[in-house]
Amino acid sequence: MTKGYWVIRVDVTKPERFKAYAEANGSALKKYGAKFLARAGNFENPEGNTRSRNTIVEFPSYKAAVDCWHSPEYQEAIKLRLDAAAMDLVILEGYEGPQPS
Repeated sequence: MTKGYWVIRVDVTKPERFKAYAEANGSALKKYGAKFLARAGNFENPEGNTRSRNTIVEFPSYKAAVDCWHSPEYQEAIKLRLDAAAMDLVILEGYEGPQPS
């Protein structure tokens, strides 16, 4: 089964409100088997545009990644974030094909 990923870029404008969102989304992320691979750490942006924070969340499947975003639990958490941050979130299917040799 191909894993799924959330690739997230965010600019936080209201840190306390965003913290409430981050705490509220935990139940949905846990329910769908999410695992943080990168979360707001140091980064370089050698090309293109970015935001101040970047996160990669891994799910056991692409379907789980999509279902988590659409879940009632996550949709409730989003309400806490709407006025606290500008965010881009892409749901991406993992790749299991040939790798560079």
